[in-house]
Amino acid sequence: MRSTPRSGRARGSLAITFAAALVLTACGSGDGATSDGATDGIARPGGTLTFAVGSYAGCVDPHQVGSNDTIYSLRQIVDSLTDQDPATGKIVPWLAESWEVSPDAKTFTFRLRPGVTFSDGTPVDARAVKDNFDAALKLGAKASLATGYLSGYVATEVRDDLTAVVSFGQPNAQFLQATSTFSLGLVAGTSVRKTPDQRCTDGVVGSGPFVLDGYLANQSITLVKRKGYNWGSSLWRKPGEAYLDRVLFTVVPEAGVRTGSLASGQVDAIGSVSLADEAALGAGGGVDLRARANPGVVFNLGLNNSGPALRDVAVRQAIQVALDRRQIVDTVYPTGSKPATSILAHTTPYYRDLGAQLTFDQARAKSLLDAAGWRVGGDGIRTRDGARLSLSVGWFANAATNQPSLELIQQQLRAVGVEITLKELQLAKIAQVQQAGDFDALWGNITRADPDILRATYSTGLANVYRLAPGPLDAVLTEQAATVDQAKRQALVDQAQELIVRDAYVIPVVELTTALGVSKKVHDLGFEASSRIQLHDTWKS
Repeated sequence: MRSTPRSGRARGSLAITFAAALVLTACGSGDGATSDGATDGIARPGGTLTFAVGSYAGCVDPHQVGSNDTIYSLRQIVDSLTDQDPATGKIVPWLAESWEVSPDAKTFTFRLRPGVTFSDGTPVDARAVKDNFDAALKLGAKASLATGYLSGYVATEVRDDLTAVVSFGQPNAQFLQATSTFSLGLVAGTSVRKTPDQRCTDGVVGSGPFVLDGYLANQSITLVKRKGYNWGSSLWRKPGEAYLDRVLFTVVPEAGVRTGSLASGQVDAIGSVSLADEAALGAGGGVDLRARANPGVVFNLGLNNSGPALRDVAVRQAIQVALDRRQIVDTVYPTGSKPATSILAHTTPYYRDLGAQLTFDQARAKSLLDAAGWRVGGDGIRTRDGARLSLSVGWFANAATNQPSLELIQQQLRAVGVEITLKELQLAKIAQVQQAGDFDALWGNITRADPDILRATYSTGLANVYRLAPGPLDAVLTEQAATVDQAKRQALVDQAQELIVRDAYVIPVVELTTALGVSKKVHDLGFEASSRIQLHDTWKS
């Protein structure tokens, strides 16, 4: 197949106060709007965009971060070999002008755009591609997404300065899409040679339209425009440099404070808008609400399948049908959110609707637990052989919807005799928690616009965070990654989704919809294919 289409430290943090008076709101893009400050609709350079997020991942290396709140900023400092069209899913040029994929999907040849440099002045060439891919694997579990994408990696050949040939030991059909992700965004040699911890604490040097200017842990990340930038994605509207001079991402954990700050004009945009925030912003018209469903693995209870109770498929299946997903969505999530109908969101390529198997059925849940020998005790919680059916669910405060969702789940599971305790964990410790396996369940999702995210997450040959026992799912996940035949891959991804839902290895609950509140003075703040933001074309009036 061939395609030839065409530590520092932050300077300061924002003082956030809650504004009682909320101004107006509307839905839609709002580009060129005139409701709050006149604009002639003509894009103009300059200005600072202030974006309030709810959490900080504890690391400023995009290869080691998976939290949306931190990816919003770090995505802007690294370019990728390719980009993915959010409307069509098509892979398009970015740093690579063209590429070829061998018929067996083992070899990928990229021809790079000439004249591109990292912000330290070093060239973005084939050697840089090799150094980045070699180094990504050495990050190991600290870069679980990147290492999953590079599974089976053999080597990168530097054929000439602008030609890199990446080879794998087995077919790896998902790799081309992976080159469009932030996880495989390229960083300079000086960053590649740092230790994982140094990359986290010092940050990295990329070739993106913005440069990391400073950060304060748990407070802010500051970006400045890269002067002379001229190698943007083929999807972007503006040639050359970005419009904005500076972007300040400030961490504001309290959702109500974020909402009030946006409404009062103290910030230009906020993330993680919940249903309650939406209602609060609905009183006026100075704010746009923008939403896009994330592709990939939906929000789920990621069960530790090696746990004493959770080894029993009947217990897992009972939990699966005991959840009223519609109630959770309608109570907690912003407009347009959908209950999970598979382990993949409906926006993911090769998704299959398995909603009938995820229907709320409290009577069946009780029946499954009865048959498995779990009897209801005097306090309503089931026991078997003296052990309570009590599970601890770990969660992270990186979305305003997390805690209220889990509190509803707690109520719904108690109604069938399952006790849930909630345990808030530090987001910076997520890899440590997953590796240790010291949990009954973890609440979370993984965004990716390719179904191979199932192999990366649930293959027992990889990280196997959820401690699945080896079985038929492994072969299906491996085989889907080995074919470029769309019909064959669809059939295999269908099987994988069916096996995961049938055996309830994890419990799909709700599709993540990225919901942002954006001032009408901000224009062309768009979503990329994975529903993260891209700020190159963004401008302020």
